[in-house]
Amino acid sequence: MAKILIVEDDAFLLKMYSKKFQVRGYEVDSATNGVDGIAKMQSFKPDIVLMDIMMPKLNGLEALDKIKLSPEIKNIPVIILTNLSSTVDAQTALSRGAVKYIIKSEYTPTQIVDAVEKNLTL
Repeated sequence: MAKILIVEDDAFLLKMYSKKFQVRGYEVDSATNGVDGIAKMQSFKPDIVLMDIMMPKLNGLEALDKIKLSPEIKNIPVIILTNLSSTVDAQTALSRGAVKYIIKSEYTPTQIVDAVEKNLTL
């Protein structure tokens, strides 16, 4: 089964999303900030990454910029999972290389898992 990395600083959401993916049989690892997220991408080698924007140390967009500069991880798909609902934020994330932009409050956790599964099959 696929490996998923969740980069989220909210402990409750991190645990909830992790459980949802684990129940479906995915191997899940996590990080709570952008710096640790990049390090985990290099060591864990996930098939896909879910990344929040508003995080300490390095926010999700800054982390995305660094990911795209790294030859060993730049091709790992990153889905931005955030509560920032501005069209500008979404366009910025997609222009920087995110494959999808999901607003947490508009999706149930199950719908988020479904969206990730669709991106894994592309």
